[in-house]
Amino acid sequence: MLFLLYMRKLRNEELGRLTVGDFKKKRKIPFVVVLDNVRSLNNIGSVFRTSDAFVIEEICLCGITGSPPNKEITKTALGATESVAWKYYETTEEIITKLKSKGYTIISIEQAENSISLKDFTVYKNLKYAIVFGHEINGVGQNIVNLSDYCIEIPQFGTKHSFNVAVSAGIILWELFNKWEAVVGSRK
Repeated sequence: MLFLLYMRKLRNEELGRLTVGDFKKKRKIPFVVVLDNVRSLNNIGSVFRTSDAFVIEEICLCGITGSPPNKEITKTALGATESVAWKYYETTEEIITKLKSKGYTIISIEQAENSISLKDFTVYKNLKYAIVFGHEINGVGQNIVNLSDYCIEIPQFGTKHSFNVAVSAGIILWELFNKWEAVVGSRK
């Protein structure tokens, strides 16, 4: 027997959204997103928006990756460039070296020898993570893969061998966020 439930879309004021000020004060998940030469401004804006949703610590924009203020980034970020902390670095190596010295575990999202399937990756509550997403065609640079502690791969079963950068960020950050909550407890 099929039961139909009445559903009503929630209005914006019912969503319990944080103000930018409250977001900045909120304790962040110890994840830093690193964009390694991402060329699409729409992808960059989408990563900002996803990072806001999962209360990511910071975004590092590297190399040819565009940075705010930019009309195309702003269009897809929907204000997340104001809430999520970010910084630009001339090279990805610069920030990876800095993050390693601060104790971050470096994870490149890449198809590589000895990569770990996303479903099999374990998150530990006493670690901080830097998650590197790469160029739309070339992926994460081999020099960055060499500096990484892990490569995580998203399982795929069709004819294509990659996802759009923004889609990859959504999948990875959602899964790692859930794994983080499972070990430290819900943030709600």
